[in-house]
Amino acid sequence: MRRLIALLSICVAGSLYSSAAQAEPALLTWSELPPLPDALGVAGPFAGVSGGALVVAGGANFPEGAPWEGGRKVWHDAAYVLAEPGGAWQAGLRLPRPLAYGVSATTPRGVVCAGGCDAERCYSDVFRLEWSGGSLRAAPLPPLPRPCANACGAVAGDTLYVAGGEDRPGATAALHTFWALDLADPQARWRELPPWPGAGRSLAAAAVQAEAFYLLGGVSLAAGADGKPVRTYLADAYRYDLKKGVWSRVADLPQPLAAAPSPAPTAGQSHVLLLGGDDGSRAGFQPVAAHPGFSRKVLSYHTITDTWCALGEVQAAHVTVPAVLWHSRLVVPSGEVRPGVRSPAVRAARLAGRKAGFGWINYATLFLYLGGMVWLGGSFARKNKTTDDFFRGGQRIPWWAAGVSIFATMLSSITFMAIPAQAYSVGWNLFLANTYVLITPLVIYVFLPFYRALNVTTAYEYLERRFNAAARLLASGLFILFQCGRVAIVLFLPSLALATVSDMDVTTCILLMGVLCVIYTVLGGIEAVIWTDFIQTIILMGGAVWALVSVVMRVDGGAGAVLREAAAHGKFFQTVPWTWDVAVASGWAIMLGSVFTNLFPYTASQDVVQRYVTTPDRKTAARAIWSNAAIAVPAQAIFFAIGTALFVFY
Repeated sequence: MRRLIALLSICVAGSLYSSAAQAEPALLTWSELPPLPDALGVAGPFAGVSGGALVVAGGANFPEGAPWEGGRKVWHDAAYVLAEPGGAWQAGLRLPRPLAYGVSATTPRGVVCAGGCDAERCYSDVFRLEWSGGSLRAAPLPPLPRPCANACGAVAGDTLYVAGGEDRPGATAALHTFWALDLADPQARWRELPPWPGAGRSLAAAAVQAEAFYLLGGVSLAAGADGKPVRTYLADAYRYDLKKGVWSRVADLPQPLAAAPSPAPTAGQSHVLLLGGDDGSRAGFQPVAAHPGFSRKVLSYHTITDTWCALGEVQAAHVTVPAVLWHSRLVVPSGEVRPGVRSPAVRAARLAGRKAGFGWINYATLFLYLGGMVWLGGSFARKNKTTDDFFRGGQRIPWWAAGVSIFATMLSSITFMAIPAQAYSVGWNLFLANTYVLITPLVIYVFLPFYRALNVTTAYEYLERRFNAAARLLASGLFILFQCGRVAIVLFLPSLALATVSDMDVTTCILLMGVLCVIYTVLGGIEAVIWTDFIQTIILMGGAVWALVSVVMRVDGGAGAVLREAAAHGKFFQTVPWTWDVAVASGWAIMLGSVFTNLFPYTASQDVVQRYVTTPDRKTAARAIWSNAAIAVPAQAIFFAIGTALFVFY
């Protein structure tokens, strides 16, 4: 026991003194691709990837002179294809007609182009540009419900979504429409979906991230005194849940923004990027020829925390142009850089995360801990003189250690990440699944005497006695398969976290943890597993409490503010539907279903049942099971509280 206390003290002390590594904001590193063959560049082109090549088509510019010099805007039908980043553009390709300011998005079959306009009118045409065998083909698709230009759109799965826009040149009201087309169904037609709750808008940015469609910024339109359109720049943003079909408002942009490259590029599982845009601060700037350009700020939206932050700047803001993911780079092909001025430059950016150093204290603590676990396993190897010692610890394990070990068996990285995320996004609904107090008497008075009377080593020995060896092998094999899947996730999640803040990659982290755990388990048997579980539980729960306290201390008003704000936003049990409808996650379904879900590991799963037979007698085994029930509920509450506190913090 003295060795255990010493090892635990060293690990905790190391963690207390180790400074948390904070990752620096990821930065965009920009480079230049071959410029567009049109020397002036174009605004409002269609762009995307087809057949592995970058396609840019259509657009408008002022070839006869700047607009303030009387130059006339000209719409183009020219299309260009760049097969490789270091290659040359192939020209001489054409669209069905001169067209610009439509929606374009990359799909597996090509670049889908929707709407657009020329000098005279807007169009409802939709087609797919397919690059193959050195030729560019425009395949028709079902037309939009009405003509539309300056809309925004993005593809989610096989569905293209289009929002807002204008139905004619010089319109004094923006569209308040939201349409969807299933691209995988040849017979599909556009569906009109409920629009967002805010104002109609044009020149907004769209993105699809985390099973949701995002509508960001844009401008609303109204008629001025002279009858011409007047823009109001917008900073509001909305989220459309693709599963539920419901709109909700999300955090406003830090500044109004329109005409940002769209579809807005996404990064990772939770970020949306706006690569500059027109913030309206220089609207009406005179003289127009001296306009300094548009906002160069890169804004990043985090879909989980519902927050915005600045992520550096672009070299030059290109607006009214799509953003395209090509060869792991975000490509902005041409676009408008000042009112009336285009650029042929094709800029590409790589999103490269930068890590702060993990630090020698962190590394020392990590390897000291892992090494300590292996040493502990080896120290118990000398006690394993029989198979009973190896598999049942000689039935000399204290009840309190066995109880903590049972709890630790169910505690994992899934608990650390999934439960706070659930509490953050939904609330405490799943806390109702803590039915351990209900099942514990059943386990103690029915199953525990059964296993103790059998005097078994594994939970599956009974199957062989009752049926045959085949039944035992089948049950054992299914248990092993299940654990392979579970352990894969349990190892993968902390490996992702560790790889994010250290210089080790995910594979190295998985191998390091997996191999060392196998070593100390094989060396020390169940006794080593239980005592390492004991140490790990104290460290893990200590870390959870520390995390909760750290977040609450950073909330203005402390714990009281957390409770008030979370209750006001329905982050406890307010959203639990108390219905007997089995098709929804109602309170009754969660509670009743969890009884059977929780009963399984405590009655038929080797990893838990094995702990029953490691204590000296049935009475101490019952204490172990009760202690697990006593620990599990408050421990779950801590993890739910972390998610709630994080919600209030952000």
